[in-house]
Amino acid sequence: MGMPLIFTGKRENEMRRKFRKVAVGGTFDELHKGHRALLMKAFEVGEKVLIGLCTDEFVKKMGKPHITASYEKRLKELEDFLRRNNLVERAEIVPLNDPYGVTLSEGCIEALIVSKETEARAREINLKRAELGLQPLHIVVIDMVPAENHVEISTTRIRRGEIDREGKLLRRKVEPGKVRSFEEQV
Repeated sequence: MGMPLIFTGKRENEMRRKFRKVAVGGTFDELHKGHRALLMKAFEVGEKVLIGLCTDEFVKKMGKPHITASYEKRLKELEDFLRRNNLVERAEIVPLNDPYGVTLSEGCIEALIVSKETEARAREINLKRAELGLQPLHIVVIDMVPAENHVEISTTRIRRGEIDREGKLLRRKVEPGKVRSFEEQV
């Protein structure tokens, strides 16, 4: 069983291979520029994209430092994004109840599309696949998307009121350590 191919940096952009089906997973809360870059890379390299969307129950177990929008709200934002980009026909959104989803099943997908932040999880998935006697998945890694101050865009930073979904710095400051609730942002 050979090592999976890992594409990063310029090699990633030069990649010509199209996978039949790839997977990407996440909370996709405050669907921001970084999430959109991850999703667009998945559609660039995969003919079909399986999107695992973390359920409310799974999110609670994650210990996020902020309140997360409901599964229904996050699902609607994801569906709206897919519609706006004419990607609905190539996408399948499934509830994600654990870190693995369908990745430990044979033949479901060929590759995982991840950010540098979640690359370790992809490697862990391949180790678990090896234990199960399954072929490793290809891993495509994208860089984290920086905000205008060159610090990565994240939902936590958005919830804190530091940046908007495009990574633009916001003037309004929140008390240090305080994270705005979902209701305060609506």
